[in-house]
This record gives sequence, C-alpha cells and structure tokens, in this order.
Amino acid sequence: MLALSHLFTAILPRYDFMLMTCLAIQFILFFSKIETKDEVLVICIFHLLGLCMELFKVHVGSWSYPEFAYTKFFGVPLYSGFMYASVASYMCQAWRRFDLQMLNWPPHWPVRIAGLLIYLNFFTNHFIHDMRYLIGIFVLILFRKSVVVFHVDRKAYRMPVALSFVLIGFFIWLAENIATRFGAWKYAYQHKTWAMVDYQKISSWAFLVVVSYIIVAELKMLKEVIEEKPVV
Repeated sequence: MLALSHLFTAILPRYDFMLMTCLAIQFILFFSKIETKDEVLVICIFHLLGLCMELFKVHVGSWSYPEFAYTKFFGVPLYSGFMYASVASYMCQAWRRFDLQMLNWPPHWPVRIAGLLIYLNFFTNHFIHDMRYLIGIFVLILFRKSVVVFHVDRKAYRMPVALSFVLIGFFIWLAENIATRFGAWKYAYQHKTWAMVDYQKISSWAFLVVVSYIIVAELKMLKEVIEEKPVV
C-alpha cells in the first residue's frame, strides 16, 4: 500500500490513502472472519498505545511525517497506529494458526510490570537515562526458563521465548527499512536521502515485541481462566 500510494498523490494525500486502505483491510479481515472480535479489540488497544507513542515521539523530534494529510493529528497521521496494530494482528494470528503454547510462563505480576516499564521507558528516555538494557536484563532473567511451543504441519517445535522476542524484532526492523524507503515516515538522517535505519532500532522493536507478547499472552491466559470457570 505504501508503494501504491505514490500513484494516487494527484487525487489523495498519501497518508490519507494509507488510512483508508488500512481501514478497508481491517474490515475485510473482520467480516471474512480471518480475525475474530476479540482479536480486533486487542488490535484497537495496540492502535491507541501506538498512537500515544507516535504523538510523543513526533513532538520530541524522534521522527516525523513531513507530507500533508487531512487526517493528521498534531503532526501524526492517524494511519500510523495501524503499524503497531499490525504487530498485534500478527501475534494473534500466529497464536491461533501455530497453536502456540507457553511453558514456564513467569508469574503474572512481574511480567506485567516488565511490560509497563518497557512502555514507559519509550517516553522517559528523553528526560532521564535510557533504562532499556537494565530492563532487558530483567526480562531475560524473568523469561530464562520460558519456552514457546508452536506447530507446523502438525509437528511441534520449541523455541526460547526470549529468542522469539529478538527474531520478531529483527524482522520488524527489516520491514521498517522497507517502510521508510517508501516514505512511511522519516528519521532525521533520512530527510535529504534515504539511509538504512539505525541498527539500534532492532532493540527498540524487540522491546516493543516484548510488550506486545505480554499483552496478547496475558489476555489469552485471562480468557482461558474465565472460560474454564464453572457456571453457577
């Protein structure tokens, strides 16, 4: 869609085109039952969390959306939330299609605190020392025994949960390079000419994956507990 958006600039600003196509794709996924109602609710949560982060990051100058659009809010086009929502969509689809099972998942409260600390650090690192690596050590200790079991062609495979964080983060970083190449947004060093996204962003995406993983996993587990409760 980012590539195709360049073909319609005479008719519609690119960011507005992206919002329309993202909404259309979301409706198609829902009404075709590829995504369930619960999954759409999770995606909406991520859309709001992502939009809040975008508003802050654009305000402090971490990156920008330089093109005109009718659907920009304080310099942030509304389609940007879908980029975070797509991560949630992937998580939900992967969970169902690979029949994911978590082994040795850590206690709920430390996991939720870790997710909250990561999300807050995306904001606070502009005012105090970046705590990502200290939080990263905490996450590694917390998930040191955790394993995800996934199924492909009815065969079960295992992977350390911490490794899955890094791998998903790496592939999102690759997607980010493609996205910025097509003008999804621009970092300060990309305004004159496109350049590869800083390798440090791999860790940023990996941490976002941790937050996404935690939210989706905790909601899935909470739903399972509720469904298992006997009807009185």
